[in-house]
Amino acid sequence: MKFSQVLPLAALSSAFVIPSEEIISQIAIEDNHRQSGWYEDVKEAKNEAVSGFKKHFGEVTDTSKHAWGTLVKTSKSALDEAFEAATEAANTAEDNFHDAAAGVQSWLQTEGDDFFDSFEGPHDGPPHHGPPHHGPPHHGPDHGDHPHHPPHCGPPNQTVYQLISESNYTTKLAKLINKYDDLVETLNSTKANYTIFAPTDKAFEKIPEHAPEPSKEVLKAILSYHVVDGFYPAARVLVTHTAPTLLKGEHLSSEPKPQRLAFKIGLRGLTVNFYSRIIAVNIFGTNGVIHGVDSLLLPPPNVIKIVDLLPGEFSTLELALGKTGLLETLNTTDHYGGTLLAPSNFAFQKLGPKINAFLFSQYGLKYLKALLEYHVIPDNTLYSDAFYKAKSEDKEDHDIPKGIFHVDLPTMLKDRSVAIDIWRYGGFISMKVNAFARVTVQDGIAEDGVIQVVSDVIVPPKNLGDKDEAEYWTGEHMSVEELKQRLEPFVAKGDL
Repeated sequence: MKFSQVLPLAALSSAFVIPSEEIISQIAIEDNHRQSGWYEDVKEAKNEAVSGFKKHFGEVTDTSKHAWGTLVKTSKSALDEAFEAATEAANTAEDNFHDAAAGVQSWLQTEGDDFFDSFEGPHDGPPHHGPPHHGPPHHGPDHGDHPHHPPHCGPPNQTVYQLISESNYTTKLAKLINKYDDLVETLNSTKANYTIFAPTDKAFEKIPEHAPEPSKEVLKAILSYHVVDGFYPAARVLVTHTAPTLLKGEHLSSEPKPQRLAFKIGLRGLTVNFYSRIIAVNIFGTNGVIHGVDSLLLPPPNVIKIVDLLPGEFSTLELALGKTGLLETLNTTDHYGGTLLAPSNFAFQKLGPKINAFLFSQYGLKYLKALLEYHVIPDNTLYSDAFYKAKSEDKEDHDIPKGIFHVDLPTMLKDRSVAIDIWRYGGFISMKVNAFARVTVQDGIAEDGVIQVVSDVIVPPKNLGDKDEAEYWTGEHMSVEELKQRLEPFVAKGDL
């Protein structure tokens, strides 16, 4: 049974929300086009956004402390009280998220201003002893990053499993977890820390009444996808873009890798995988922390399925993939992960009517195929803050470091790579391809890789004479003839 069978396609399509053309058209332009006051405007937006976050975290923290005091005093109703209190705080803070999100969008368009260097995001939850842990989560009994006690509160006296199993808000989740002894043992163990994104009973009511019951194997995968390996209190979630779960993805690399969750700040507040809203935060146990969510988190479909589910944004891309035969090629999990640099419908429109008419003509399809191949990065799965590399003895997966990160990755187009730059300051990340095309929507989590939505169609560079140099296209007007010149070296001679 496929994961997508658990929920109707309409629900899955909401899992990857893309900005409208109007929003994309308003993305900040390049530095040399900006007015002289752009730095001051961005700095002011940054300060307003930080103020909004501080206000939000003040409300959430105060309410979480109240919830924690109740949690220590009682037993059976501990999580219930925490859910009620934290849910109220999350709803109150939604207006702050709305204001802050607008500011965040403006500073994500900046090019690495050094005033971001010192912003690491707010800290909440139990203080950690020793150096902060930013690397991969630890496993096993020697795990030293245990959650400690909230300030001015007694120590937690229940594991995350006990909190869930005794709550009136998570009876359905507890019933499902109890079907798997090994999962119960994991969530009851204090040998490691875990973060649970716990769907409430109301979340299960969103499942259609006549939906087929998933197999036991699929159900365990769904439950594992709600558990992040590591300690992620709300402040850390807020400055994290993706996080590894207990679900191992078989098609993300040459060997199983943790399937990831994506966290986004939008008009609805803080969400997981674009659609599941976090409604309660920082319910601490002796072995981790629980956040409540209002929708189940389903393991994602493959890249092409996501493209198919979003015709409003990717109908041109899907048509192009279909006409060139690449749709069938990519619509398989017989590969080791990958990254799709996905141009939206608006990105294709920016090429102009003449180039589009040529590319989608019978004669132009071979050029269109070469152009699309330049948007597919096979085997390397590049998230905004993590990197699953292609199989190689001298390469290891790693988190994207803070500051500026650059990588050249080979594409499906023979002998052509894309240059990707990632600016990471605090919890805010900006990505560019070939120093030109912005990634306007980051980290579309997929079963077999990741989708990074780009603001423009990416045209391969052309070599400058005999020099080992390349001239990148940066959005200037381009004729059909120039496009053909750039793509002809990659079109089979018999097709010309």
